[in-house]
Amino acid sequence: MIKLLIVDDEVDFLEMLTNRLKKRKIDVEGVTSGEDALKRMEEKIFDVIVLDIKMPQGMDGIEVLRRIKKKWPLTEVILLTGHASVETSIEGLHLGAFDYLMKPASLNELLDKVGAAYERRTSQLQKIQKAKVQELVRHPGRVFDEDEEE
Repeated sequence: MIKLLIVDDEVDFLEMLTNRLKKRKIDVEGVTSGEDALKRMEEKIFDVIVLDIKMPQGMDGIEVLRRIKKKWPLTEVILLTGHASVETSIEGLHLGAFDYLMKPASLNELLDKVGAAYERRTSQLQKIQKAKVQELVRHPGRVFDEDEEE
């Protein structure tokens, strides 16, 4: 099941969206600030974050994206903007965002992007696991040797 976090300062929009996604059996939570998102991510692993770019209080979405990608590089982030700020969205893509959506986006469009982002995260995690298994097969004792040196 996808673990989704939605970050948007518009409380009515956030509540409506999280309720609609919960009805579709998605494990979704919502927070109203970038600071709250980062705190929540310390407590729970999320697969995908839907992140509003423009939040007037505290950190904006681009700064939150930078911090997410630094600490949780495999977490996929979809930027959400109610402003026709293509330049900011492109900056976000360069910083590692999966994609962006313009508000108002349809629920189906959002679900498609979330599904695609989740697939990419899952694929990356599988590649990492495969590489770790291959490393263990090639060097079965090495993992334990490295641990002993610490």
